[in-house]
Amino acid sequence: MKFLVTGGAGFLGTAVSNQLAKDGHTVHVLDDLSNDTTFSGLHPAVTFTEGSVNDIPLLWSLLYDVDCVYHLAARVSVVESMLHPREYSQVNVVGTVSLMEAMRDSGVRRVVFTSSGAVYGRQSEQPVHESDDPIPDSPYAVSKWAAEQYIHTIGGLWDIETVALRIFNAYGPGQSLPASHAPVVPRYLRQALAGGSIVIYGDGKQSRDFVYISDVVAALVSAATATGVNRQVINIGSGVETAVNDLVACIEKVNGRSVNRIHNKEKSGGVSRLVADISRARALLGYRPMVSLKKGIKLTLKQDERFQ
Repeated sequence: MKFLVTGGAGFLGTAVSNQLAKDGHTVHVLDDLSNDTTFSGLHPAVTFTEGSVNDIPLLWSLLYDVDCVYHLAARVSVVESMLHPREYSQVNVVGTVSLMEAMRDSGVRRVVFTSSGAVYGRQSEQPVHESDDPIPDSPYAVSKWAAEQYIHTIGGLWDIETVALRIFNAYGPGQSLPASHAPVVPRYLRQALAGGSIVIYGDGKQSRDFVYISDVVAALVSAATATGVNRQVINIGSGVETAVNDLVACIEKVNGRSVNRIHNKEKSGGVSRLVADISRARALLGYRPMVSLKKGIKLTLKQDERFQ
């Protein structure tokens, strides 16, 4: 098959592009390199173009004879989105509409969109199911939810198959480590290995669903050819609820040393609980998470040269 991966030089994009190339598919990546990316890690067989997902003439040129698009191009920081909501709307929402227009014009018939578990917000019951009404609490979450509605609505109008995967807290080798607002797993690993203190927002009892990158990639690859997924929204997580305090304890165990924990109770730790119901992913994608948190942290430490 022939694929276009937007945002394909980022953490998730690089991983899925490389897997598709290893499987023998033709893969073209589009990325504007505005995020902290793992661009240098792309498979040699992957073709790369630097550019914007809002550049429709460029999209036309890249979409020729493409069988399926993976749409991962996005701004991804919750905190940053609160400071720059217009930019997040321009990239995450308008960029999605631009892509769908270009796909219509080019005759591409399937798109796999990476949404986020963040769209759920504060839910009264856990685990969260795709039928639960989203309660987004940041411009980032709003932009992802809006993009879901656009792809499904436009897909219905123009006969494009659409599937949205709501990815929970993905982690693994190559994940970005920006100076500010870094994802929690690589941030804690860096702090633990440096012998410094780990700063935990709130009391650390807030829970998340941490899912290893290879499990996410398996779901993404399956979504390109799965039947019965058109117009579906599908949770992709581990299905395991882990408190932030327990994440730190797991890192201590894997690393073989204790860390100093500093609880910053002046800063919110976000929603109190968020874990995915993955029964729909099992049924529609044959999804079976294979990597436990402990194993995933070990693999990240072993395979990411920044932690050597």
